[in-house]
Amino acid sequence: MPDTSTAVAVPPGDAAAQHPNPHHARRWLILVMIGLAQLMVVLDATVVNIALPSAQQDLGFSNDARQWVVTAYALAFGSLLLLGGRLADLFGRKRAFLVGLAGFAIVSAIGGAANSIEMLLIARAAQGVFGALLAPAALSLLTTTFTDPKERGKAFGVFGAIGGGGAAIGLLLGGVLTEYLDWRWSMYVNIVFAVIAFAGSFVLLKNSETDGPRPKLDIPGTITASAGLFALVYGFANAERDSWSAVSVWGFLAAGVVLLAAFVVIQQRAEHPLLPLRVLLDRDRGGSYLAMFLLAIGMFSIFLFLTFYIQLNLGFTPVQSGVAFLPMVATLMASATSATAVLLPKFGAKPLVSLGMLTAGAGLFWLSAIDTTSTYADGVLFPLMIMGVGIGLAMAPAMSVATFGVDTHDAGVASAAVNTAQQVGGSIGTALLSTLAGNAATSFLVGKVPTPQLAAEAAVHSYTTAFVWGGWIFVIGAVICGLLLRSGAPAKAPEGASDAAPVAVHM
Repeated sequence: MPDTSTAVAVPPGDAAAQHPNPHHARRWLILVMIGLAQLMVVLDATVVNIALPSAQQDLGFSNDARQWVVTAYALAFGSLLLLGGRLADLFGRKRAFLVGLAGFAIVSAIGGAANSIEMLLIARAAQGVFGALLAPAALSLLTTTFTDPKERGKAFGVFGAIGGGGAAIGLLLGGVLTEYLDWRWSMYVNIVFAVIAFAGSFVLLKNSETDGPRPKLDIPGTITASAGLFALVYGFANAERDSWSAVSVWGFLAAGVVLLAAFVVIQQRAEHPLLPLRVLLDRDRGGSYLAMFLLAIGMFSIFLFLTFYIQLNLGFTPVQSGVAFLPMVATLMASATSATAVLLPKFGAKPLVSLGMLTAGAGLFWLSAIDTTSTYADGVLFPLMIMGVGIGLAMAPAMSVATFGVDTHDAGVASAAVNTAQQVGGSIGTALLSTLAGNAATSFLVGKVPTPQLAAEAAVHSYTTAFVWGGWIFVIGAVICGLLLRSGAPAKAPEGASDAAPVAVHM
């Protein structure tokens, strides 16, 4: 039965009768379980990256196959997120959450035990499938568990900090596991997270029931949305290897646009749409989704190119590389929790998202000043901390506002749209910034006699080019999101909207 998380009959005299939310008394423990699940999903996007060279040597696969270890996860995850969010709405968020956790753990074990590249790729794609069910269920559970605006701000601050810092933590964890244990533990570690989160969630979460028939799944919408997102992610993934003029790139991108256009038409006519357009057309939610999309593009330039610089130019080991990102994680978590717990209730998301993106952009511009003689202390550390402050200030409020005012039965798909924006943004960032960086390196070497020093300078030039573009993406995003987002602090939802979903007071 569908999970509403709010409509539960409580016997007279029961303490829970003081609050209509059945999760209220256990909300902070539930946050721990949701946080573990979110950390697992976010970690998996980066924890495998540092382990790839060891896995390649062990299983003996090619460089072309190596990129598909990452891409297989992104394809399945990005293309199925909307379906996963709607399934959570239709069949209950607790059920979707538990199935996602169990499935993720099982296929992670299979991936860790892989004896061939084919087995590893299948496991990675399956991780994406269960991640697409788990991620929106986790965010929608957070939305329906924390109903008080102030407490909701704190919870989303923690959740946003995990989302922003988890990728950097994944680099550290991947390095530690690979260096001191084995690359397979980059997969096995998910079992630990999943078992703890599954046991706690099974006890703490409740499935609630509502009267009336269960809405039907929008099959045409599901097919066009999943196929369209798959084509977009696949096209951008191919752009890392092929030119933009290749059919494998523009052909899939064009197909993705056509399919998603068809999806929008279907949603306007469907009786039970997969993604009701009312979720997207609200200015605050639209601005929040755009912010998450652009933040994912800009963050890619930090994690990918800065990792290259730290390892190849500064000579850091995998573990040292992971440690190098910890100052960013610390400032990101501090700003994310402060932004949603203290600032969001007073000022609303508009100034926080814009200021955060401008701050992160300033950090990237500062970082673009590095050269072959820079050190971590004088060229990387302080820009990295500034970027952490900015990303935390923008990401956590945007993630919170993205579900403001959403009816309970739309919470799952609204949450899935947040994850979809991040995933597609990351895919676009991978292709766009990699292409720009590659062109910059090639142009730098034109007409020059190649030497090891010149090659190092060309590499650093390619990284700084990506940082500058990432910085401008943040600046442009700050302007656009500032125009889209309305002013005002959050308040309780008006009658007719979900009690679990606060809305903004507009001025």
